[in-house]
This record gives sequence, structure tokens and C-alpha cells, in this order.
Amino acid sequence: MLSNPTIFFLILTVFSTSGFGQVASTAEATKSQEKRAENIPSGINDSFLDPNMNVEQFIKRFEVESREVFACRSQILEAIQLKPGLAVADVGAGTGLYLRPLSRSVGDEGKVYAIDIAPKFVKHLRDRANEEKLGNVDVVLCSDRDVNLKGNSIDRAFLCDVYHHFEYPEGSLKSIHRAMRTGGKLILVDFHRAPDVSPERKQWLQGHIRAPLETFKQEIIDAGFQFEEQVAIDGFSENYLLRFSK
Repeated sequence: MLSNPTIFFLILTVFSTSGFGQVASTAEATKSQEKRAENIPSGINDSFLDPNMNVEQFIKRFEVESREVFACRSQILEAIQLKPGLAVADVGAGTGLYLRPLSRSVGDEGKVYAIDIAPKFVKHLRDRANEEKLGNVDVVLCSDRDVNLKGNSIDRAFLCDVYHHFEYPEGSLKSIHRAMRTGGKLILVDFHRAPDVSPERKQWLQGHIRAPLETFKQEIIDAGFQFEEQVAIDGFSENYLLRFSK
């Protein structure tokens, strides 16, 4: 037991100057990243992580004209502001709806990172990139806390109908910010929590989307991004598109 106050003070001084305080600070930062999003439905990603997931069923569900991000994809691509040579991350690439358009937009000198949390989607994306001969596409398996990209590796981050699935948005957004080069842009497409739609559809969205546009916007600003504008998309009623920059 330490009874001499002088010795105790010296030991505390050694700890604080030897990195102990930094370790504690790092631990606290990590802990904050572990905080699960409030109001997010339990098991929201279970169907994607199911080893028996049927990818074809999701293709039929996602790649149809009745889905706004499919019907309005040309306007959405324009809002991403791509050009040859850029690197774009399609975070939550899913079935690969935007895989070929993104690949063509950045050209052979550019790069597309197709990122997803679901192993079945990752395999499908790799197969699709190979079949369509998209040589500038890299497929990345991410975690629920990190998009798994190197620092300063991307110019655009495209989050299409996926952000509401982020279970740990603070950590995921920080990893996107770290991966993005200065001057890069983040494009968010997501659902209004209470759009002017049928009562049944509105009820489903309110149970599935954890927060409204204003909350998602502030979370992205808090991660270090600057809000640029909300882009009007003809044909959007359930969805909205926000653009941010670093």
C-alpha cells in the first residue's frame, strides 16, 4: 500500500507522461464508436447476414422500376458528380445496381470500391464485376463499424438506401471521412421517415427508418463533413438526396 503522498504523486506523473492517458483516451474513443444507433430496429441486417440468403430474391426486389433509386438512377448518377480518374466507394453496394454505371463514369483510370457487409452480396458483386469485365472494380467486405478502406483513397462516397442500416453510424462515418481525400464528396440517398404515401407504407417506413432527414444530416456533419445541398430528384417521393463535402 502506498502511504507516502510524494511517491504516489510521482507514480501518477509517470503514468500520465508515459502514454497511459493516451491509452485511456483511445479506449474512450473506441467505446464511443461502439454505441449502437438509437431507435434502430433489432435485427435490421439479419436477412443480409443469413448464410442461406437468396441473392436472386433481392435482385427482384431491388432492381425494379417501382423502386425510386432504380427508376431515377440517371439523375442520381449526375448528382454524384463523377468524372474519369476519380475513386468512388459504393457503400452498401448490395446486388450491384450501380456497379456498371459507376465503373463507366470513372473510366479505366478510376476506381470503384463496391462495399458490403453481407458475404453473399460480396461474392455476387465479385462475380458480377468479372462477368461484366469491370476491371476497375474492387469488392470489399466491411464490418458494421468500419467500411474497411485505406486513408485518403476515395473521392466520392455513395450511400444509397443504406445509411438507415448503419448500426454504428459514428464509427462507420469516421471511417468514411478518414478514407476520403480533401475535396471529396459524400452523397446520401435515403428514405423520408414519414413521406406522403399510403398509410400502410408510411407505417412500415416509420418502423424501419430510425430517424428523419434532419437527424441523419446532423450525424454526417458531426462526423466532419460539410453540408452542401439537398438535390431535387424528379420522381422522388419516398427518398431524398443530400450532398456533403470534406
